[in-house]
Amino acid sequence: MAVTLKEVEAIPASYPAAPAGLSTAAAALDEDALWQRLEAYCRVRWTDRQVIWTVEGGGSWEAPLQPSNLNTVEVWESGAWVECTPAASPWGGYDLPGDGPYRITADVGGGDVPAAVSEAFRRLAEYLADEPDRAGVSSYSTGMGGAIEESYDRNPAWVARAMELSGAADLLRPYKRRV
Repeated sequence: MAVTLKEVEAIPASYPAAPAGLSTAAAALDEDALWQRLEAYCRVRWTDRQVIWTVEGGGSWEAPLQPSNLNTVEVWESGAWVECTPAASPWGGYDLPGDGPYRITADVGGGDVPAAVSEAFRRLAEYLADEPDRAGVSSYSTGMGGAIEESYDRNPAWVARAMELSGAADLLRPYKRRV
């Protein structure tokens, strides 16, 4: 079976628009950064961009990102990339005939953003924009000695776990990238 060694994904010219109904704080966040974070989790792309994969080994290979329009397949021969036309695989993609390595270039992305993905964007944005005293809080305490005191402890990994803690990961499960 062919193995993908490297994936070079171009940054698209633009990302989909943010969903309507975001709070002022969530709408102020960098939309591109949020889309990049969602896409890192997903195997689906909703805006067009070019992707180049380096693949090694013979056998069946399918593009790990969808939707994909595969443009060229090249094999490394005698110190240069040479275009080739491998047979189609019965599972989609190609049946690569030798060890390669191969360079496969494709246009990836397109289509409408599903409602679940828009909701995942909204949840992630609202979670990251939430007041520091609520988002990612692992403990809370109050004190009544003399003056009322409040303190919050935030897990340092609260931003790293935002996909899970916001509920966005649950909504993106059907689009999750295979590892």
